[in-house]
Amino acid sequence: MPKANVTFEKLGITISVPAGTRLIEISEKVGASITYGCREGECGSCIMKISSGMEHMSERSVLEDKVLQENMAGRSDRLACQAQVLGGDITVKA
Repeated sequence: MPKANVTFEKLGITISVPAGTRLIEISEKVGASITYGCREGECGSCIMKISSGMEHMSERSVLEDKVLQENMAGRSDRLACQAQVLGGDITVKA
């Protein structure tokens, strides 16, 4: 199974996880203290900025895209409860 290396800039931690893992699950493992409310992609409280490696992330779902637009999020922002890592190296600001 492919792996992804996810780095949390503010914590200075890199963790290797299986492809398909959601960012919210990874942040909980490393204690990144991501604020979230629903885990269903509806509230927008778990927006995270991807510093690098966006090409190694899952595509935005229609729901995620809608919530990000409603929150005026930038192109490098994703919902941690929805975004999955697909492999490679990814860096997040958290």
